[in-house]
Amino acid sequence: MTRKKTPSRRRRTARLRRFAVRAIVAAVVVLAGWTLWLDWRVTSQFEGSRWDLPAQVYAEPVEVYAGFPVSAGEFENLLAAHGYRPADGRTVRAGTWWRSGGSVRVVTRPFRFADGEQPSQVAQVDFAGQAVARLRGPRGGDLPLLRLDPMHIGSIFPSHGEDRLVLAPTEVPALLEEALVGVEDRRFWTHHGVDPEAIARAAVVNLKAGGIRQGGSTLTQQLVKSYFLDSRQTLGRKITEAVMAVLLELHYDKQDLLNAYINEIYLGQDGPRAIHGFGLASLWYFGKPIGELAVDELATLVAVVRGPSYYNPWKHPERVRERRDLVLEILAGRGALEEGEAQRAADQPLKLRGGAGERSGYHPAFVELVRRQLKRDYAASDLETAGLTVMTTLDPRAQAVAEKAVRDRLASIERRGEPATDLEAAAVLTRPATGEVLALVGGREARFAGFNRALDARRPIGSLVKPAVYLAAVESGGYHLASTVDDLPVQVTLDDGSLWTPSNFDNTPHGPVSLVRALAESYNLAAVNVGMDVGVASVAGLLSDLAGIEAPPAYPAVLLGAVEMSPLEVAGFYGTLAAGGFRTPLRAVRAVLDPAGEPLSRYPLEVEPVADAAAVAQVNRGLVAVMERGTGRRAASQLPGRRLAGKSVTSDEYRDSWFAGFGSDTLAVVWVGRDDNQSVGLNGSAGALPVWADIMAGMNARDLGPRSPAGLVEVQVEYASGLLADPACADTLPVTVPDGARLAVKPDCGPRPDSLAERGLEWLKDILGAD
Repeated sequence: MTRKKTPSRRRRTARLRRFAVRAIVAAVVVLAGWTLWLDWRVTSQFEGSRWDLPAQVYAEPVEVYAGFPVSAGEFENLLAAHGYRPADGRTVRAGTWWRSGGSVRVVTRPFRFADGEQPSQVAQVDFAGQAVARLRGPRGGDLPLLRLDPMHIGSIFPSHGEDRLVLAPTEVPALLEEALVGVEDRRFWTHHGVDPEAIARAAVVNLKAGGIRQGGSTLTQQLVKSYFLDSRQTLGRKITEAVMAVLLELHYDKQDLLNAYINEIYLGQDGPRAIHGFGLASLWYFGKPIGELAVDELATLVAVVRGPSYYNPWKHPERVRERRDLVLEILAGRGALEEGEAQRAADQPLKLRGGAGERSGYHPAFVELVRRQLKRDYAASDLETAGLTVMTTLDPRAQAVAEKAVRDRLASIERRGEPATDLEAAAVLTRPATGEVLALVGGREARFAGFNRALDARRPIGSLVKPAVYLAAVESGGYHLASTVDDLPVQVTLDDGSLWTPSNFDNTPHGPVSLVRALAESYNLAAVNVGMDVGVASVAGLLSDLAGIEAPPAYPAVLLGAVEMSPLEVAGFYGTLAAGGFRTPLRAVRAVLDPAGEPLSRYPLEVEPVADAAAVAQVNRGLVAVMERGTGRRAASQLPGRRLAGKSVTSDEYRDSWFAGFGSDTLAVVWVGRDDNQSVGLNGSAGALPVWADIMAGMNARDLGPRSPAGLVEVQVEYASGLLADPACADTLPVTVPDGARLAVKPDCGPRPDSLAERGLEWLKDILGAD
């Protein structure tokens, strides 16, 4: 007997049925809305400009010509630094070279420069000793110039750290596509974003292994995860990933998605910079464009895809090589490679670029300078997303020389067991005539981003200020290099009524001395006496003009360098001296190009006269005396017979060691110290000077010329006193002084009349007191 439902039960059942229907409808509406929202997100974010495109930054191109100072071996090293490889004998293509005797044949890469597109070209470079003797084209005719494509030195990437170099579909090697599909997603061309068969296969493998051994994600799902989602491994995120993958496949064709994957996938970490896409990864791992990678190198990149940390080739080379060989085996199994070719590739070492500290051409300290200079003209969003190309002044050879000098010298100091520990350093190299920054080292670990000491380490400049003190004195008309100045104790009453009593480094006054000796041997008391005479405000104002900085307060301590400046600012100061009193703002950027290669901005030379050329020439002669007789003479063993100008500094309690100096074509500033501002136990000559000398020697810096501006003459004076003297009976030094300057003569050791004949009879009578 069947029990009939009561009216109340029927009503409850009906209500439940209506609730279920409404719940299902609501769920469908929510699901539909969620799907529509995901669809909007997919299309709005993925359409058009799909990535932030960081500005790509390039070094100064190397221009080779007859007479270019480089040997054949050095030229090979230069090509290697640019990612060029020896030709393998089977194919000759862009980015390769081969040597025959005293000649090197090279096939350059095409590149779009600011002045237009330069195609790839074949050239032969003939050498004679330490220089290029001749350049020839492919048919043997003379070439006036060979310009190599510039080195890629970094990107101005967004604060979230993603950096990439986007490849067009035509730039992607077909073998890379075949490898990605064969290794990561065999059914890519047939599934619709999600591959149930791959998911089931992975589940079986993982269950048998008792852990995660295989993934079932398609390339499209991996693209979604990298482009849209975070890395959390939750069921909700996996469902979202699957839905978005299907939506992507509905809107875009397979080839478009594969190219997006190739440009998006994460492939490594370089400090704060995340390496995305195969274009940048090729440069980072191998130092050359992806179109030049060999089969084994392409397979290595594909091996890294599975896990850039787990398959880090510098940390786990055997692990990476095993997976690389598996990639090659899969390619051979798919018929993309012949068995023999796959085996030859498997026999190759990993061939990574450099070691862990030298594994890329990335120069974060210099790129930070570029970023700061560009911010005056471009919004940060343009630099980080608009795909600009920035052509800079960085000289790769100069950068390598500076980095090596810093690295090797600091290590040498620490090996000697000197008091210094935890040493850091900064270096700046420039062309004085143009203000171009050739190299910039922000710290001992030059290839890693971090505190940029070249730009941001503001330390007291100490005796580096003394050329400004003596320049102000010479410009006043009351002093010249042969003037006698008092290196005697001095007391200065300050505004608060206290007394300032400076002293010399050796705590000994030296009495009346020549100005050139006071500068060469860095006497503090002489500088203070001269500076107080010409006026502290005059010195502070002149320092501001020379360095292009705000004038420091006119306190007497300014005369001994109680002014904090960065190494870059010091380079600007000494660059004005090296350029004869003409200030040229330091610049790291030459031109900016839009994504089509059209110039947006050029950065021409700016020159402003800020000091009297004749006065500067005299002070520079005094800085030459620093190297010959004074605190810089320790560099003689590294720079034998050279005529360079420079100045060393040791700050209070040995906290900072500085050296700044220049030749006719190169200026370098070096700082050595500690980040915690503790004593390093090194004076300027023991710390910064050896680094500076290594740099100048490595750059083969040209000597300062002997010529002086009109109105100056060269005379021999006694080094100690500044009196005119005969070298036969006194320790003399040639100095430049204004023509007609009244100079005292050393008793019983005056200059011989015949040595002064060219000065004219009137000047001779004035010196000798004759009628």
